[in-house]
Amino acid sequence: MRDEMTKGFYTEGRIDGPVAELALIREDKRNAMSDGLLAEIEAFYAGLPKTVRVVVLHGTGGHYCSGLDLAEHVARSAEEGVYHSRNWHRVLDMIQFGGPVTVSAMTGAVIGGGLELATATHVRIAEPSVVFQLPEGRRGIFVGGGATVRVGRILGPDRMVEMMLTGRKYGAEEGLRLGLAHYSVGEGEALPLARKLAATIAENAPMSNYFMIQALTRIGDMSRADGLFTESLAAALVQTTPDAEEGLKAFLEKRQPKFR
Repeated sequence: MRDEMTKGFYTEGRIDGPVAELALIREDKRNAMSDGLLAEIEAFYAGLPKTVRVVVLHGTGGHYCSGLDLAEHVARSAEEGVYHSRNWHRVLDMIQFGGPVTVSAMTGAVIGGGLELATATHVRIAEPSVVFQLPEGRRGIFVGGGATVRVGRILGPDRMVEMMLTGRKYGAEEGLRLGLAHYSVGEGEALPLARKLAATIAENAPMSNYFMIQALTRIGDMSRADGLFTESLAAALVQTTPDAEEGLKAFLEKRQPKFR
């Protein structure tokens, strides 16, 4: 049975067993990011029960997230600007490294802070309406929600420089080719596929999922030698779990494993 979570001003969440779903519902602003919306996203992830293994994240009204709501932009001192940016980093790190896997079903605007949000998630599905863009450079500002690291790791600094200098837009197919999306699907197909993939991922062994989202990105930032050593530690820890034993046993018995 699906249990509905408390609805906020900007989001609505649901939990169905090991899979949770968070919808951004600020439709009048194309789900533009505000401090209030960011706070509700944080509260949702912080309040998830340990039984939740995967989150499906999407926007209503035809858009994923159109980035920072410039109508709410206020003048900040350098000190205040640093704190504001670091709060974004903290919340998006919670999504990327907090524990549950997040699958994004993307439609319409995936722009600026919306792209920063999307690249903090682990699986990204794009419909034909998707527009990827980093327009900050054309607005006299600079990214502050983690794009230099998350988007930059995907595109490479050279392509990201051009994207910001020109305000260039990428569609779903181009985003798939560049790595901004993992799947490109037809209209109306992103959310159903996200739910399907979430159910599949939730069936994985929890410690295996945990190390995939915790270790792989960090290893990518390490030297070759440090990465290989960290891989050995991760492999040794995961293979000591009861789920590793069950996985091997199920393979030998030619059946599907039943993880915790």
